[in-house]
Amino acid sequence: GTPAPAQVGQTVLETDALRTGGDGKVGVTLNDDTRLSLGPNSELKLERFTYAPADSRFDLVLKFVKGAATYVSGRIAKLAPDAVRLETPASIIGVRGTTLAIQVQPE
Repeated sequence: GTPAPAQVGQTVLETDALRTGGDGKVGVTLNDDTRLSLGPNSELKLERFTYAPADSRFDLVLKFVKGAATYVSGRIAKLAPDAVRLETPASIIGVRGTTLAIQVQPE
């Protein structure tokens, strides 16, 4: 619940939020090789993340709150495409293995 500056190699946990300032950018690679990039004044929440291939358990829910972001699917999208959900304030996107860019405008 406490904001902390991003550090190279820092662990990102389920339910963490990523936020950038006016001149900020951040890139994150999840354990399944999903890649996320946020531009300035952006926010994304990692709502759920489970990558346990030995147990066939997969779950990825990302909530794009504001700003600009890119998403490059990782192994979860290949192994269990129905387990990936990308949310914006106005929509829910199902993923079938892809790369996409999202721009969320404030209401």
